[in-house]
Amino acid sequence: RQYQRRVHGGKGPVDKWVMNIKPGRICFEMAGVSEEIARKALTLAIHKLPFKCKIVTKESENDLF
Repeated sequence: RQYQRRVHGGKGPVDKWVMNIKPGRICFEMAGVSEEIARKALTLAIHKLPFKCKIVTKESENDLF
């Protein structure tokens, strides 16, 4: 054992993970699927996230700001 080593120095399991998400940040991008399927998948994901979300397309990207 090393001299002056702290007891229980290992890290435990991660219980939760926190990240600050600023307005305007794009969290998910989808490619290779139709817009209809992408909207359905993103809508399901939006309902599980704890913050407000908006689906944006390349055509509506300029309407963000």
